[in-house]
Amino acid sequence: MLNALEPFKELTTLQERLNRVFNDLMPSASQSRDSAEWMPAVDIYETKDSINIEVEAPGMKEEDIKINLENNTLTIYGERKFEKKEEGKNYYRMERSYGSFSRSFLLPDNVDVDAIKAKYKDGVLTITLPKKPESKPKEIPIEKEAK
Repeated sequence: MLNALEPFKELTTLQERLNRVFNDLMPSASQSRDSAEWMPAVDIYETKDSINIEVEAPGMKEEDIKINLENNTLTIYGERKFEKKEEGKNYYRMERSYGSFSRSFLLPDNVDVDAIKAKYKDGVLTITLPKKPESKPKEIPIEKEAK
């Protein structure tokens, strides 16, 4: 039986394991809110023509996000800056995370790295990783027997 190709499944599982290890070793976010790194949520999905990465980055400016591709690894860097506490504001609760982040993804071989595009709209960064033409599925016709 053939399994569906899921190029990021193993990477996601490994990243989740590493996150758990580091979360156990690092102090909780409430103890070090000012200096803690945060990690924006990411959705990765595949279409017929591309693999897409959507990164939640609400409240950030486009110029605060950088995308780098090196050695077939796509890395997204950014920083959500904390606005100065103003006089007269008494915070009852602060749950939003601030600071820098970095997310890296090893790209599968079927990605056309020269055609990668990114756009940022409504707090969501969308990175489109087009597939190479030769890696797209194609239908193979069944030849009819000559009678």
